[in-house]
Amino acid sequence: MRTQEIAALALKLDPADRFELVDQILHSLDRPDPSIDGIWQEEALRRLAAHREGKVQGIPAEEIISNF
Repeated sequence: MRTQEIAALALKLDPADRFELVDQILHSLDRPDPSIDGIWQEEALRRLAAHREGKVQGIPAEEIISNF
C-alpha cells in the first residue's frame, strides 16, 4: 500500500482517531538514543562542575530572553 492510499484511508477516520494515529506515528520517530543521552548527561555534568568551580558564570534568564 502506498503512502497516498494510507493517507486517504486515514483521512476517513474521525478526528479523534486521526489524532491518535498521528500521535503514534510521531512517537515512533522520536525514539531516544541511549548513546546520545549519555553524551548529553556527561556534557551537563561537565558544565555544572565548571559553573560550581567558578570557571563559567551563568547568564540571567531575563538577559537571554531580552535578546529575542
